[in-house]
Amino acid sequence: MTTQSFGKHERIRKRNDYLTVYQQGARSNSQHFTVIAYKNQVGISRLGVTVSKKVGDAVQRNRIKRLLREFFRLNKSRFSTPQDIVIIAKKDASSLTYQAVCRELEGLLIKKPDVS
Repeated sequence: MTTQSFGKHERIRKRNDYLTVYQQGARSNSQHFTVIAYKNQVGISRLGVTVSKKVGDAVQRNRIKRLLREFFRLNKSRFSTPQDIVIIAKKDASSLTYQAVCRELEGLLIKKPDVS
């Protein structure tokens, strides 16, 4: 049974790590999020979240961060390779429900196995 915690070692915490992902990572966009992913050398997938003041007040920004961390926590075992992932919330993201966040991010982050 795998652990479903979200510890400090699974977070991108240093500015240099964010800059590396921003500069060298692969970007994908959806209506409410921009996802930047970069293969890391750490051996585990890590998450970084960026939510600007354009999204809303502090309560709305913190809510969307909680939803993104929860999605990552429950789905981190489905990532095929260890990578650093930065999710940037766009302006209208604060109105989303958890189910809507899951639907949108599954299409961007989780690769479906090829059925050939």
